[in-house]
Formats: sequence, C-alpha cells, structure tokens
Amino acid sequence: MVINMYLTNCFFIYSFLGFLLEGIFTLIVSGHFSSGILYGPWTPVYGFGAVLTIVISKKIFKKMHQNKFIETLVTFLVLTIVLTIIEWLGGILIENLFHETLWNYKDYKFNIGKYIALEMALVWGIASILVIYFLKPIIDKLENKIPKSITTLLSILFIIDLITTTIIKLK
Repeated sequence: MVINMYLTNCFFIYSFLGFLLEGIFTLIVSGHFSSGILYGPWTPVYGFGAVLTIVISKKIFKKMHQNKFIETLVTFLVLTIVLTIIEWLGGILIENLFHETLWNYKDYKFNIGKYIALEMALVWGIASILVIYFLKPIIDKLENKIPKSITTLLSILFIIDLITTTIIKLK
C-alpha cells in the first residue's frame, strides 16, 4: 500500500510540475497559459511518464549491476522509447476521444506522423535522466510528507476532472 501511495503522490506531483512547465513554455511561445486537456492543474501524461520512469529505472538498476554509465545509457534508451510511445498513445487518445490535436510534430525534421519526432524523443530521454538523478531525490523528500487524506482528495478531484472533461468535450 505504501508503494501505491508513493506512486500516486508522484503521479500528482509530476502531473502538476508538467502542467506548470508546459503552461509556462506555452505562455512564453504563444502568449497564453495552456497545458493538457483537463481543467485541473495537472497534465497526466507527465505524471504517467514520471511514474513509468521511476518504476522502469528501479527495475533496470536492480537487475543490471553494471557501472553507472552503462545503467544510465540503457535507462536513457529504454525510457526514450517508452516515453515516446506514451506521447504517441496520448496524442491518438486525445484526438480520438476529444477530436483535438494538442501537439503536432509534422514540421519537425525527424517526425513520424504528428505525434512523434526524434527531436522530442531525445528530450524525453534527457528529461527521464534528469528526473531520476536530480528531481526524484528532491521530490522523494517532499512526497512522504503528503498526508493520505490529501492524496485521497486529489484522487477524487482528478476523477471528477476526468469525468467532467469527458462529458463537456464529448458534447
């Protein structure tokens, strides 16, 4: 149960951080704050990506027992692929459910359709390494201070947001 609470908290923390990061980037580039499809202050693709990053890197580090460079390289390659697939699936899901395209990489030199580009895949790989080695240690110190009641409340609000967004956007 403790691991599930940890991963749930990580999902919300990284979803919120992704919401802020993407929103600020969009504000700088286009002049308006925007991130994701939901109404709440979270962008779930970042939360899912971070949780997968944490779980996969832990499994790689546990099984490999190589020097840190080799483990980091394998982790980078695996997570680049996994996170790119998550981005691709997220784009397809949002387009099919809500008939919206939130990002489009068609103008990128090394795109594979509109939801995947080698340039962005490398960004996800680098971001995963930054999360593992720099952000996760900081987040881990904060995560264990979150009361279970806050996690439960956030979970309920997130589910309400998912349902509300789905109902409103499907009309």
